[in-house]
Amino acid sequence: MGKAATRRQPEKPSGLSAIAPLAASRSLTAELVTRLAADITSGKLPPGSQLPTEQEMIAATGVSRTVVREAVAALRAEGLVMTRQGVGAFVPANARRSFRIDVHALSSLHEVLDVMELRTAIEIEAAGLAADRASPGQIKTIVECLDAVDAAIKRGEDAIDQDFALHRAIADATGNPQFRRFLEHLGRLVIPRQTIRGGPGVPKRIYGETFQKEHRDIVQAIRAGAVTQARTAMRRHPPQQPQALPVVCR
Repeated sequence: MGKAATRRQPEKPSGLSAIAPLAASRSLTAELVTRLAADITSGKLPPGSQLPTEQEMIAATGVSRTVVREAVAALRAEGLVMTRQGVGAFVPANARRSFRIDVHALSSLHEVLDVMELRTAIEIEAAGLAADRASPGQIKTIVECLDAVDAAIKRGEDAIDQDFALHRAIADATGNPQFRRFLEHLGRLVIPRQTIRGGPGVPKRIYGETFQKEHRDIVQAIRAGAVTQARTAMRRHPPQQPQALPVVCR
């Protein structure tokens, strides 16, 4: 009886960032996920190729087996990896990372500006749709949120939560749930003054009142059903010039 045929394992590409030592960080799992995802999306690990084995990644990166397994599980959840029992993890033919903005990973003013620009484009359209579609009940909610921002500012507060609630109410009034989902995904980054405590020579309350005047213009246009005016008012609302953002995003 002849020897059983030995199953030939796929060759692994060399030069992968996933098989280099990992520096200490708050999340080794997240770092390993980032590296593996980069290798997959860049084509270093093309469809059909096998990821380095657990033992290879442990030896090369210095992380634990738990970190490797958590990273592979996260990639599988994103659709970038498929696993075969007893064989290993592979890149599927249709590997594609889902759209995601990690607001906690924004490390430069330029990156923050890019996200704010995208957010503004979405919110400008949301304001126009709200003006066109809002029901009486939704307009009532928007006005109540506006009043809540007023009250918070008068108490000397930043009104971040109240401001975010106003933006969500406007998103709800579009009648399209994806607008609210987008705002919820970004979180309070949609409120530019989240970390503001007043710029040089600009008291916090005065800055808040300036924002609130812009809010009133937006809400007034929505209440009037004035689509173009609502979009224009929302376009003027957040600071979009780079010179304004060091105050907003520091």
